[in-house]
Formats: sequence, structure tokens, C-alpha cells
Amino acid sequence: MTQTHGGPPPEAGPPSSRATLAQDPPTHTITTAGAHLPARADGVQLLGTAEGSGYREPPALVRRADGQTLQLTRLLYLVLEAADGTQDLEGVARHASAGSGRLVSADNIRTLMDSQLLPMGLLRLADGTQPEVKKANPLLGLRFRYVVSDPERTRRITAPFAVLFNPLIVVAVTAAFLAACWWLLMVKGLGSATHEAFEQPALLLLILAVTILSAGFHEFGHAAATRKGGATPGAMGAGLYLLWPAFFTDVTDSYRLGRGGRIRTDLGGLYFNAIVAVAIMGLWWVTGFDALLLVVVTQILQMVRQLIPLVKYDGYHILADATGVPDLFQRIKPTLLGLLPWRWGNPESKVLKPWARAVVTVWVLVTVPVLLFSMVMMVLSLPRLLATGWASAGKQQEMLAASLSAGDFVGVAVRALAIVVVAVPMLGLLYIVVRLLRQLVTGLWRKTQGKLVQRTVAMGAVAALLAGLAWAWWPDGGTYRPVQAYERGTLGDATRAVLPQRKAGVLRQGATGRTVALWPAGATKPTRDNPQLSMVLVPVEKSGSGASSTGGGSSAASGAAAPSWVFPFDRPAAPAGDGNQALAVNTTDGSVQYSVAFALVWAEDGEPVTTTNEAYAFASCTGCAAVAVGFQVVLVVGQTDVIVPQNLSAAANYNCLDCLAYALASQLVLTLDGPLDAASRQQLEALWAQIAEYGRNIQNVPLSEIQATLNGYKEQITAIIKGSSGSASTAPTSPASADPAPSPTSSLAQAEPTGTAPATAPAGVPNPAPTQGATAPAGPYVEGGEPTSSVDYATPAPTADSGTGETLAPVPTSSAG
Repeated sequence: MTQTHGGPPPEAGPPSSRATLAQDPPTHTITTAGAHLPARADGVQLLGTAEGSGYREPPALVRRADGQTLQLTRLLYLVLEAADGTQDLEGVARHASAGSGRLVSADNIRTLMDSQLLPMGLLRLADGTQPEVKKANPLLGLRFRYVVSDPERTRRITAPFAVLFNPLIVVAVTAAFLAACWWLLMVKGLGSATHEAFEQPALLLLILAVTILSAGFHEFGHAAATRKGGATPGAMGAGLYLLWPAFFTDVTDSYRLGRGGRIRTDLGGLYFNAIVAVAIMGLWWVTGFDALLLVVVTQILQMVRQLIPLVKYDGYHILADATGVPDLFQRIKPTLLGLLPWRWGNPESKVLKPWARAVVTVWVLVTVPVLLFSMVMMVLSLPRLLATGWASAGKQQEMLAASLSAGDFVGVAVRALAIVVVAVPMLGLLYIVVRLLRQLVTGLWRKTQGKLVQRTVAMGAVAALLAGLAWAWWPDGGTYRPVQAYERGTLGDATRAVLPQRKAGVLRQGATGRTVALWPAGATKPTRDNPQLSMVLVPVEKSGSGASSTGGGSSAASGAAAPSWVFPFDRPAAPAGDGNQALAVNTTDGSVQYSVAFALVWAEDGEPVTTTNEAYAFASCTGCAAVAVGFQVVLVVGQTDVIVPQNLSAAANYNCLDCLAYALASQLVLTLDGPLDAASRQQLEALWAQIAEYGRNIQNVPLSEIQATLNGYKEQITAIIKGSSGSASTAPTSPASADPAPSPTSSLAQAEPTGTAPATAPAGVPNPAPTQGATAPAGPYVEGGEPTSSVDYATPAPTADSGTGETLAPVPTSSAG
């Protein structure tokens, strides 16, 4: 599924795949009067000067019999062109002089042949034998190539597809593809397709088969585009690129084309992916088979992956052909060195045209850090990845055995493919790591030959690197641990997996660490594979403002500046949309924090009613109080299909002494057949102004009176709505039931420290009424293995005549030991 292109020098890239039919070199060395006549090696093809090159002096291209494409200067190309086995050195010199416009002697020709053309494997040896050439073996090259279709067969089977590049057909297919993508991703969705495919494993096999065939069809696009431009495609086959199997097409001959023809060749595969997607959409339209839509998604994903220009996918070749620089990876070192101020005048930094040099520089500055970072993370994460792959293969093997015993041969095929899919990237990952280490060692050994001090330092650095890897990869009980579903998998997690915090008792917020935990005798202890939810208290320094404050609106938080969050649970999320939230947090001794949020919400035009009303009061201090009051009225005008309002409150004390946390959430939801008349609206506005004024002065009201006052306001609002010319009714709250509760609800949460009487509030806070109602057991907050309090709640039955009800929310309380 990758398009392999040629162009780089021997040491810069994989064997090229842009082959062409050039004049056949002689099959034997011709001699005259016993003298050796220089001749090209068998299979060497002259491709000519690169069209649309980004180099100031366009290079000439030749291709060896092994498929490697080489760039030559104009002079070297002229020498090789004349070395046809019929001319001696003087004849070659005359040809090179005439073509280059400068005098070249026979001695110059001999020097060029001996120092450059012969080492490149482009000329026969003096005895007429073929040279032994070392093929480039880059890390990012295509490996284990297997040719499926020879050049002649490729040209024959791809010829009919060239007509698909007619401009009218291209425009029609592109428009249909874009429309299909928008409809599938934005309108239809993939839920039903995914469900249908995974319900029947045989469909997954079908989708996989079609996806693989479409990947082969992708290569037909490259070959057909080559023929459309007038060039000749070569062999097609498969190999291994990076971690995955990949198809390839030999389109080296497209170097004969101009920039537009080469880019068409690069885009040909993506265009054929679009054709497959459009055809599958047509098949879905005929059959209504939703699982087919997953094939369309695979085409889109293939296209996105192919457009990545960082490795040698189609995006890389598009960038290379657009800039006219076919050897982008070979330009990394000169580009980086050219950025150094003292090398700005170096001729190597000026071989590219200015605009091409700018594009290549940006590519280098992006590609090098990304590839280096990817390699480092791959090495650091290797133990976890191998363990995950091993565990996944083991699970698939168990399911394969179960399918085999049940006679489910389709399931057997699916599980076998799953094992292969897991195993191939793991083996590829190991191969890349071993290859990196081997190249590093051998490269340093060659470069330091004859330099004892440098070799000693280099080998010492290699030994230190290997020791570090051995330490990082050494199995210590947790190194080779499969990745679990609950893990975040962030970059920091990957680093800590190799460099864990080994010092016991040291914990930091948001970091992995170790500490001593007490567990009840006889209880099942959690493991990495079977974790249990627990709470870890990390000491933090307290800070915050102790000034009392009140607020109103959709969200009100106590204090001018948010105090430090010291509580062993997450801070409540901010309200969304038309939500209403009062949040009182007090961490200052001897202070009182009020948070008041009153809101009137109108819901019209049939929009869903999912508004929330929340009140949270949290205290962690001595002789203090936190009071939160949330009051929300929701008026639904007209017909609405979805009405699921939420009314929530919570109050908690943490590390408290003589403190109080009080949270009240009161909500009223009414439905109206139509808009209010003018008189009723005026009455409602006047009443709401009175309610707002009450909220601004609520800190002067005893806590025991707040709930009753708000209930009275609810009754007045209901009376105004019912007295309007339109009719009104209360809306049921969520969750729905056969006998839904009426919408006016109140949620009260009140927390007090363990061992203190609830009758007395801290100074400055009016005394609350004690909570009344039935008591039921609930999960208490536990610290140090001992429960510190229970949970009380009450649920009075709603009255049928008024349609009102009150609920007291569960109140978790705690006290530090």
C-alpha cells in the first residue's frame, strides 16, 4: 500500500521503483588492439535530466540493474553515456567535452571512472566482469520485497485504467467522494455499520478482504497514472515497510515526466482509493448493507495515512516531486549543517533553489524531531508493548481454541488473523530496534577505524547506552506489564514506566509513586489486573481567601480567588449551557463563605430541557462554614419531547473542626402551552426582582428559613403561571417512571464534623434546622480503614394537590484522624 519511488543516491534510500526502458547496454566488453574499452555494467539505464528539479543545476538520473536510482552531475552522466563499449578514453573525453562545454582529457576521464563511476557499480571492471555493488539498506526502506507482477504484465493489466484519468471522470469521482465522506461522517454515522460487522465475524473477514484488495488497487492507480503521462510502469509486488506489510509499484520511469506528470503519478493511488469508496457507496445504496460503509472508512483512513510526508508514503513523494528534490532524506544533514552561521556560505547549502531550500528546511525541522521522538518512545515503551502484544495474542489463542472446539471455522479464521495482526507489528518493532543498535555500533566502528582514542570513547558511549537499555528493560515485576484499559497512556506515563519513582513513601499529585497502605485482614487485595477504586490523600499546603461573598447567575464560586483544592475528590465541573451552579469552598479558619446562584431559564422551540441546578459546599478549616444555595426556575414554552432536568447538591467536610457545610439546590420546572400574557409576565418579572434581592442578602437569613422561603417563591411562580391566559402544568423529572415525581424539587446537603453537635453553627452563620427523615445505610467515606460517619437522607412523598416535593441528598461527611 506504499508507493516506492527512487531518486536518492545509493546510501540515501530504498531501491528505487521508477524503472524505464532505456537503450540496452552491450552484453560483453569490446576491445580494440588489446585495449580495454570502457562499458556500462549490465542493466544500467540512462534516465536523463530530472524535469522540474529543485536543484540549481538539475541532476541526471541513472538506474542500476538492482533497481537503485543514482543522481549524477552533468559531466559524470556524459562520461557514462559515452561508455558504451565502442569508444576508448579519448573518444569518451571528446564526447564529454562537447556536451559540457569545457575541455576534458583522457586522464580526467580515467580519474572520474576510477573514483566515482566504478565504485557506484555503473561500469564493468577492466577484465570485462560485472561489478559487485552494495545495495543501499536504509532503515526506512521497503524490505522483503516480493514481485507479484513483472513489468510487462503490469503494463498490460493497467493499460485499461488509464482512461479513468480523463478530467471529466476525475472531477465527477472527486465530487462524489467528497459528498460521500460528508454524508457518512456527518449525517449517517458508523454506529449501525460497526454493530452489524461485529455481530457477524464473517463480515469482518469480508471487510478485511475488500480492504486488502483495495490496497492493491491503490497501486494500480500509480501505474495507470504513469501510463497516462507517457511513462512506463514497472513491477508490482509486496514487502514490509516499517512495521506493516505494504504493496509497492515501480514507477521510476515517471522521472522522465515533468512536475505535473510526477505529481499525478503520486496522487494516482489516492484517486483510486476514492474510486473504491464511491463504488462501495453505490453498492450500499443498492443493497442497504450497512457493514459496507466500514470499507469506505478504511479507504479514508488509508488516504490520510498515505498523505503523511514524514516517511516514504505518497505524501512524501508528493512533496519531493512538487519541490523537485527526490532525495529529501539525503538533504537532512546538509540542511541542518547549513543552519549553522559559520556554514552559511558553504556551496553545499546553495545547491537548491531558494524556494525549494525553504520547503526542504521546514520539512527537515519537522521530520527530524518527530522521527527521533518516535524512535525514543518506541525504545522506552518496548517492554510494555511486547507484554501487551503477548497478552493479546494469548487471549486470541484462547478464543481460537474455543471457536475450534465449537466448530466455528469463521471464528477460527478471525482469531488467526487477529494473532497475525498482533504479531507482525511486534516482530517489526523488534527488528527496527535491533537494526538501530546494529547500525549505531557498526557505523561508529567504521568511522573510528585507525583512531584509538575516538574508538574507545565511542565504544564506551555505546556500552553506556546498552547498559541503560538493559536497566530499563530488565524484568523487575512491572516492566513487562500489559497496558491496561484504565491507564491514561500519556507521554509522562511512558517515561515513568522506564524511570519509575522508586523511593517509598514519596508521592506527588498526578504522578506515579509508592507508599505503605493498610488493608483489612482477610480482604481481597487489589492487583494490577484486578484494580479496586481507592482514595490516596496527598499532603498539600493550604491557601486561600477567607472573605465572605455572595454571587448570582448561572455559576457562582465563593471567594474572589479560588482557594487551593485540598479535598480528596475532583472539583465539580463548571456548568454547561444553561446550567446553574453554586459552589462554596472554604479553607480559611474562622471564616464564612457563601455562594448563591439564582437563574430563570426559558426553553422554547421544542429544544430539549436538560438543564442542571447544582449546589456544592465544601469546608476544610476550623470554626468555619461554607454555604451554597442554587435556585433555578425552568419555564418550558410549547411542546417539548425531552425534559430531563437535574437537581443536585453535595456538602462535605474534610480535616474540619467545629465547621459546617450547607448546600441547598432548589429547582422548579413548569410547562406552558404558549407565551405568558403581558400582565403575567410583568408579575413574574417583579417577583423575580424580589427573589434576586433575597439572594443578594441571603447571608443574613437563618439557614433553617432558606428552604421554606424558596418553596414559597415556587408557589408564587406557579400561581402566576397558572393565572396566565395560557395553561400550565408541572413537568416530570428524570428519571421517568410510570408515576413520575412532579418537577419542583429541592436537594439539601448538610455536613458537620464527626463528634460535634449539629445544633450550633460557627460564629456568623445562622443556625440551620436539623435534618429530619428516614435513615438508610450508605457507603461512608473511609480514611485509614475506619468509617468516620454514616449517611442520612430523607425523601418525603410529594403531595398530589400542589405537585411539589422535597428531597434531601445523601451527605458524605468526614473527619481526619
